[in-house]
Amino acid sequence: MSAVGKGGTAPSAIDPVCGMQVDPERTAARHEHGGRTYFFCCDGCRDRFRAEPERYLSASPAWHATAPPAGAAPSRKHTCPMHPEVMKDGPGACPICGMALEPVEVSAEDEESAELLDMRRRLVIGIVLTLPVFAIAMAEMLPGVAENSPARRDWLLWIQAALATPVVLYCGWPFFERAWASIVSRHLNMFTLIGLGTSAAYLYSLAAAFVPQAFPETVRGHGGGVPVYFETAAVITVLVLLGQVIELRARSRTGSAIRALLRLAPATARRLRDGQPDEEIPLAHVQVGDRLRVRPGDQVPVDGRVLDGRSSVDESLLTGEPIPILKGPDDRVIGSTVNGQGSLVIRAERVGADTLLARIIRLVGEAQRSRAPIQNLADRVSAWFVPAVIVAAALTFIVWFSVGPEPRLAHALVSAVAVLIIACPCALGLATPMSIMVGVGRGATAGILFRSAEALQAFATVDTLVIDKTGTLTEGRPRLTTVVALPGFSEIDLLRLTAALERASEHPLAAAIVAEAVRRGLTLAEPSGFLSVPGKGLSATVEGRAVAVGSEAFLRESGIAPPTGEVAARAAALRHDGQTVVLAALDRRVAGLLGISDPIKASTPEALSRLRGEGVRIVMLTGDHRKSAESVARRLGIDEVEAEVPPERKAECVRRLRAAGRVVAMAGDGVNDAPALAAADVGIAMATGTDVAMEAAGVTLVQGDLRGLARARLLGRAVLRNIRQNLFFAFAYNAICVPLAAGVLYPALGILLSPMIASAAMSFSSVTVIANSLRLRRVDLLYHAGPLSHDRTEDRP
Repeated sequence: MSAVGKGGTAPSAIDPVCGMQVDPERTAARHEHGGRTYFFCCDGCRDRFRAEPERYLSASPAWHATAPPAGAAPSRKHTCPMHPEVMKDGPGACPICGMALEPVEVSAEDEESAELLDMRRRLVIGIVLTLPVFAIAMAEMLPGVAENSPARRDWLLWIQAALATPVVLYCGWPFFERAWASIVSRHLNMFTLIGLGTSAAYLYSLAAAFVPQAFPETVRGHGGGVPVYFETAAVITVLVLLGQVIELRARSRTGSAIRALLRLAPATARRLRDGQPDEEIPLAHVQVGDRLRVRPGDQVPVDGRVLDGRSSVDESLLTGEPIPILKGPDDRVIGSTVNGQGSLVIRAERVGADTLLARIIRLVGEAQRSRAPIQNLADRVSAWFVPAVIVAAALTFIVWFSVGPEPRLAHALVSAVAVLIIACPCALGLATPMSIMVGVGRGATAGILFRSAEALQAFATVDTLVIDKTGTLTEGRPRLTTVVALPGFSEIDLLRLTAALERASEHPLAAAIVAEAVRRGLTLAEPSGFLSVPGKGLSATVEGRAVAVGSEAFLRESGIAPPTGEVAARAAALRHDGQTVVLAALDRRVAGLLGISDPIKASTPEALSRLRGEGVRIVMLTGDHRKSAESVARRLGIDEVEAEVPPERKAECVRRLRAAGRVVAMAGDGVNDAPALAAADVGIAMATGTDVAMEAAGVTLVQGDLRGLARARLLGRAVLRNIRQNLFFAFAYNAICVPLAAGVLYPALGILLSPMIASAAMSFSSVTVIANSLRLRRVDLLYHAGPLSHDRTEDRP
């Protein structure tokens, strides 16, 4: 049904006005009626429903009457690249623009769509039948042929009619179906114009062939015959079919990035069994916790962690990083990456839809179907474009029929048909979504995942980068290097109790404390009464003792006096060395401190240098102590540091920068960064970080390599430039071609554009936009050495 109750939202809904299946989460048009929410494909359908709701609810059209039978195989969902809110079961045409729908889930195989096969078949038949029609029409212009007897002229005329009729009515039938659907649903589109133009030429020719006596002498040509345009109707149909075939083939290439990712997944995995040979099982049978063997040259089957062995793993196909990365015990590995010369035993941690590859594919698909803000311009123009073209064609007909040369009717018809055919809004509608689809796919191959087209567009104009320290600027794999116990407390007890508490946290600093306790062979008890304050600290009861771990502010808020004297001086010295200091309290007394060091990522200095070279302002925003933060900032040349910032204030800092007119990108990897990621113009998460951060961010860097920020910005600028090129071409094409088709050059130069040439130009415009968008697949984003060069990318779209 087309509505859902207020308590939930259906995964899909039916527009009660036009019957289109729409995605409730994406469509902007909705209306409350009778306690239910109805979803619509556009504002027009919503307004018609709002005016007469009972008319549409009582009609009980076929799309409301039945549902798929239980147990039936689910149809493959299809959507429109220009209108992602349109969602249908199986292939078909978009009710708004008439374009062929594309499958939501791309197959790993380069399969040809049913639409492409059908159009190709119609094209072949059309070409075979149109060639003799065209030859006859051209032959009539030769000397001596025009003086044929009336009987012979009629015979040739009937041959043209017999051959052109199947071309127009069979080969061009999909265009008439879509034209009629556009009129019924009041979504006028390119097929409205094609249908009007072709049918006008064909019906006029039929009338001229079979009832010539109905035409006045003024429209008759040399020899007394009424001119016919069967060849025009047939050639227009064939050229539009040719354009559709080329367009469908080109559009299918926009899914090449997803198909390449799908092909990465191995089919099987080798599972270890105690005391028995390895078992080769289908990938779908791997479960979390399974121990898997990865032999030299094999693909890593799922996301996991190395238990045994060392080897270099090539992650380039997922992350864009060409240099294999050495993996050893406790290192994370990504499913579908390629193992080198060593043998690894890994423990499966993420399988199926939870693997990074599966999430990448899902994010890329969603981003390719999203809309960029710049597309609103094309949408506003398209809403008025087709009616304006119809008016222009009508005015062209009237002017030519009123003041044009003889035969006036023929000239008026030819010029009006040319205007209808040449003014194709398809290029205008394709300009943005094609660039977005290709650009998002190109980013995925370089390890940059855009969640939406809006994020991709915003990244092109970012001028301020706010960046977290731990796990973003640093490796995020900190090590506990210092344990200081106050008099009266044991270092072992301090480490054991704090590690037991930290085991319940997913923060990288907590992992470092737990790892050191495990390395020392300490037994960790289960905490009770666990309390976590993100960005500040933890508290719980462990072995009957009250344990609190965190910052000085956290201890103070918990009613525990912070350290003074020698202990405070030791903490300051560690922070000056760049270590993060965590304070530990037992039974509401400060018991000691833990010093944790986190090395700066090797790629961080180069990444920040590139961004600064492009004029991007860098701001470090961290909850860590100021001394530790400033130590890292000094080494990286960062002048602006916001330290000791709790999670709620991180978002405030981002909003303050945005209020000052800055376009802000926020990069982070932890739960405490999520509010700031959501508050920024573009949130950037590290795939090596937490799931919460990835969900809040608009961009994810698969490798966690900050050089991906420079690449993402270059890609965003390339895509935005490509969109502007497409929009300029579409606007310029129509601004030039419509007056030419109307005959503006005829009075001065005697040039009148043939509808056949108009049809070829119309098809060429759409294909040109798609071809220009496909150039984005060749944008060079892999800068691994040397200074950042704008010229290398700026010259390639």
